[in-house]
Amino acid sequence: MVDLGFLLITFFMVTTAWTKPKVTNLNMPVDGPPSNIGNNAVLTVVALKDNKIFYYNGDLDQSINERSYGVTTYQQHNGIGDIIRQKQMAMDHSYKGGRKELMLLLKASSESSYQNIVSLMDEKLINDITRFALLDLPGNEQAQITALATSAH
Repeated sequence: MVDLGFLLITFFMVTTAWTKPKVTNLNMPVDGPPSNIGNNAVLTVVALKDNKIFYYNGDLDQSINERSYGVTTYQQHNGIGDIIRQKQMAMDHSYKGGRKELMLLLKASSESSYQNIVSLMDEKLINDITRFALLDLPGNEQAQITALATSAH
């Protein structure tokens, strides 16, 4: 009977040690004046409904004029990971400081899910992006992006 008691105690100690929650570190910038980032160093990704992602380079209006935006998915191939890697390679060739200067702006539309943001954060980690920000998506920008995303299909 004593052996059974020790086995149960050992079992519960081991299972509680294995089920400890894991937490992702979120580094927040220090308070201070805003920093200016060149449009060429910014990639904005917006999580949309139906597991779609709208992405654009730099400023939205400028990106619309230059047609440097698109709609993609979370797929491993031909998805957002490829878009990020293409941006990183372009920065390696044309931007002082290379891919380390890439600033990824993550936004979520009202129709996107929490899993969509988690997937975007995973892509950030996979592609070793250290500079990023989670931002709100203003209503006027959401309407503009939704219209562009529907016309891009």
